[in-house]
Amino acid sequence: MRPSVRRRTFRWLLLGFFVFALLVLGANRWVINSTKSSLYKDLALLPETEVGLILGTSHRSRSGGPNQEFEGRIRAAAELYHANKVQHLIVSGANPDETYNEPRQMRRALVELGVPGEDITMDFAGFRTFDSIVRAQTVWGLPRYTIITHHYHAPRALFIARQLGVRTSVAYLARVGNSDDYGRRDPMREILARFKAVLDIYVLNTQPRFRGEPEGIPPRPSPSPDISPAPEPAV
Repeated sequence: MRPSVRRRTFRWLLLGFFVFALLVLGANRWVINSTKSSLYKDLALLPETEVGLILGTSHRSRSGGPNQEFEGRIRAAAELYHANKVQHLIVSGANPDETYNEPRQMRRALVELGVPGEDITMDFAGFRTFDSIVRAQTVWGLPRYTIITHHYHAPRALFIARQLGVRTSVAYLARVGNSDDYGRRDPMREILARFKAVLDIYVLNTQPRFRGEPEGIPPRPSPSPDISPAPEPAV
């Protein structure tokens, strides 16, 4: 290849990389700026919604020990429930085979923290964030809800919900374990994931792996009426 051709090729590659970088950074700024006012750490300031959506993660870390992010999300969800900030919880995660089941692990952990099983719905088709958020609207019919996850993850999840029409949803940020850390992730991975979210919605017309039929959230059981016998009249 002649030197002049190599130079032109290099310039085009450099220009292409520059344009790609601008698109990625612009998409990230859009995702962050459009959602930051709806991210909450303070329970007292969090608006009440009927349903909380917990985005799934494995209960085990890569090293095989307990996953502190899993424990943080579960603790945050139980906290919201017991404070009456939500009345029902959806646990949405992957369930690729009988050996790995995020929703069942989340449900079991929530019950251990005092959340009644009848107030928990399992979504077994939350294979990724996009799927969980789309199904919250199309399967569970939620016009508004609280997303429960970590700080690095919440803007992307909330952005997807907003762009799909659920504009009044909010996110509650979970801590990692019992620490004051609200979650960190490889920055480049999350930067690219936010860019992919924009592509999924506006370019690729991505669909969930399993959309499913509309089901809705089971109604909360009504309290049993007081059927104690009436007092006998005085003689």
